[in-house]
Amino acid sequence: MTLSEVGKALYWCWVLSEVVIFVVTRTRSGKGEIKDRGSLLLLWVTIFAALYLGPRYGDTHPPNMFGGAQWIRYAGLACLISGLAIRWTAVVSLGRSFSANVAIRAEQRLKSDGLFRYVRHPSYFGLLLVIVAVGLHTHNWIGFAIVVIPPFAALSYRIHVEEAALKKAFGDAYEVYSSRTKRLIPGFY
Repeated sequence: MTLSEVGKALYWCWVLSEVVIFVVTRTRSGKGEIKDRGSLLLLWVTIFAALYLGPRYGDTHPPNMFGGAQWIRYAGLACLISGLAIRWTAVVSLGRSFSANVAIRAEQRLKSDGLFRYVRHPSYFGLLLVIVAVGLHTHNWIGFAIVVIPPFAALSYRIHVEEAALKKAFGDAYEVYSSRTKRLIPGFY
């Protein structure tokens, strides 16, 4: 199996896993307090559009990212594998508390151990790494920007919505937790 085939297989595993996460973990009315404010739809539409348009741009324009260096393929694959591992670990570690839409369930508890010790939203950090991997695959700076910037903006809105719900649900405990961890990128943001 070539590097390209491994990357494609992992990419499609990710796409399938996102569909499964959406179908299986979405909180329905009556199962929890839904506070999504349209962020799930915005995120899906933005990611779909970016992942469609960015690679198309990369396919129709010459590589200009670091001169089209071969190591970018390895960096992209490393981002993809890391992103999948982080995202899936975060989703599994939250268990029944994880929801595709922003929702707080009555039995939900604040999680601050494991990956959540380093960043408040590790599943989104993993998602961002997957998106960066797709952006690197374009081998073009404009293609990279098309793939990464709109989903990052949508994720930022989603985090804003989610943190408002978490502050309301967990109060001072969430404030203390927020003061010692970064939102999305460990040690940075």
